[in-house]
Amino acid sequence: MDDQTRTELEAAAFRTLLAHLDARSDVQNIDMMNLTGFCRNCLSRWYQDAAAERGIDMDKDSAREIIYGMPYADWKARHQTEASAQTQTAFDASFARNVGGKAR
Repeated sequence: MDDQTRTELEAAAFRTLLAHLDARSDVQNIDMMNLTGFCRNCLSRWYQDAAAERGIDMDKDSAREIIYGMPYADWKARHQTEASAQTQTAFDASFARNVGGKAR
């Protein structure tokens, strides 16, 4: 497979992931972090980092809007729920295990 085709397939898979996450707004970031070690915010940081590597200036809010499909504050107001004590405890334990508390 040539590099261009690989890039196109990866881009298509990424767009499908974003569409899936958009359709599953019921899935909370904290749950994703507890199960996978990354969440929508991680994706937005990775996107912002990739832009920076290419000399593209992108702020945190712009990257989040690309991943969330809307401003982050709007997504939180529409979809984010309060985490249970059990979920928060699991997150705290998982967060402590990650490298310096960073899911990167």
